[in-house]
Amino acid sequence: MQTFFVTGVSSGFGRALALAALAAGHRVIGTLRKESDRAAFDALEPGRSFGVLLDVTDTARVAPAVDAAERDIGPIDVLVNNAGYGHEGTLEESPLEDLRRQFEVNVFGAVAVIKAVLPHMRARRAGRIVNITSMGGLTAFPGLSYYHGSKFALEGIGESLAREVAPFGIRVSNVEPGAFRTDWAGRSMVRAPRSIADYDEVFGPLRERRQANSGKQPGDPAKAAQAILKLAASDDPPVHLLLGEDALGFVREKIAALSREIDAWEAVSRGTRHD
Repeated sequence: MQTFFVTGVSSGFGRALALAALAAGHRVIGTLRKESDRAAFDALEPGRSFGVLLDVTDTARVAPAVDAAERDIGPIDVLVNNAGYGHEGTLEESPLEDLRRQFEVNVFGAVAVIKAVLPHMRARRAGRIVNITSMGGLTAFPGLSYYHGSKFALEGIGESLAREVAPFGIRVSNVEPGAFRTDWAGRSMVRAPRSIADYDEVFGPLRERRQANSGKQPGDPAKAAQAILKLAASDDPPVHLLLGEDALGFVREKIAALSREIDAWEAVSRGTRHD
C-alpha cells in the first residue's frame, strides 16, 4: 500500500486518480478548495481517504499542510501535482495578469508542494513525484500561449529536478496527456475575450472547435489513472510519459520538425565558434 498526496481531487485527472488509487487499496491525501468537498472526500473511504483544505496558490499554507499530513497520516510515497487549469486566448488579446495567474497555479503552486514534500522524501531516500503537465508542455498550438508557457516551464523544472534528486532514491516523472474527457476545455478553461479582428480567421475556428469537443475527447481519465498507478509502482519510471494517441502523434511531429530545423540551420549553428 502506498500513500498518495494528490492536488486537486475534486474533478478531472485528480479525481480519477484518487478513485483508482483507493480502489487499488492505497491511501490518498487529496487537496480541495471547498470544505464541503473536503468532507465528502474524507467520507469516500474512511481511514484511507483524507481531504485537505488547501489552495496551492496560498503558498504559505502548503508546507504546514504537508508537514501535518506526514505527521498525522503517514509518510507520503507519491506526490501527484495535478492542480491546474487552462487559459485560452491569443497572446496579444490576453491580459498580462492572466499569465501571472496561470503561472501562480500551474507552476508556482506545483513547485511549492514539491519543495514541501522533498525534505521528507530526501530523509527517507525514497519517493515518487509525478507532475501532470500536458502534451502542450512539449508542443504548442495557436491560442494557448499562456497555458503552454506554464506547462513548458513545469516540464523543464521536472526534468532538472529528476537529475537533482535521483541520487536520493527519488524519481520524478512528467506525465503529458493529450485530449481527455475532463472539464479542462469546459468549466476549467479561462477564455480571454476577443478584441482584434485580425485573429478571427486563424483563432475563431479553433476556439469554436475546442468548445464543441469539450466532453467528447478521445482519452479516458480512468485509463490515464491506471497508467499513473503503474508508473508510481515502477522501480524505473520514465521522466516523460505521454498519454493518448494524439499526444504521441503531435509530439512525434514536433520532434521531427525540430530535427529538420536543426539540420537545415546546422551550418549557421556551427559557425558561431570562436576562432
